[in-house]
Amino acid sequence: MARLRNARATSAGGVVVRSHGDQRQLVLGRRRTERDRVVWSLPKGTPRRDETLDQTAVREVSEETGLHVRIVAPLGEIQYWFVRRGTRFAKTVHYYLMGAVGGDLEHHDREFDAVEWVDFEALPGLELFPTERELIERARTRLAAQPDPIAT
Repeated sequence: MARLRNARATSAGGVVVRSHGDQRQLVLGRRRTERDRVVWSLPKGTPRRDETLDQTAVREVSEETGLHVRIVAPLGEIQYWFVRRGTRFAKTVHYYLMGAVGGDLEHHDREFDAVEWVDFEALPGLELFPTERELIERARTRLAAQPDPIAT
């Protein structure tokens, strides 16, 4: 059996939140896997040459969701492994807490089948990657500690 090559990959993305009535919501993208499973995830993507991580996060979140966003604060990073074409990647994704300042979810790109505002209370019923679920909880904790950190 051939050994896998090792490589590193970096991405940046965001947890876009808003207040909707007395509820807090975040933006999630939905896609179907090859096994016809529905998976929800946060928007993220790969940096372009000479692009900072925060610039990448704003660009990728805007492209994938159709929203114009601004960074409120860094949220930290998540790490995971994946294998593609004989290479095992150690991936680090840097996330930011963000607020929407315009745009429209209808203008999301093809990365997701759909992009929706989702109540934080609805999260237990959705299939999310465990690392992203932990990051969303980190965002929820931060939001609870501040009166309205996402106000424009």
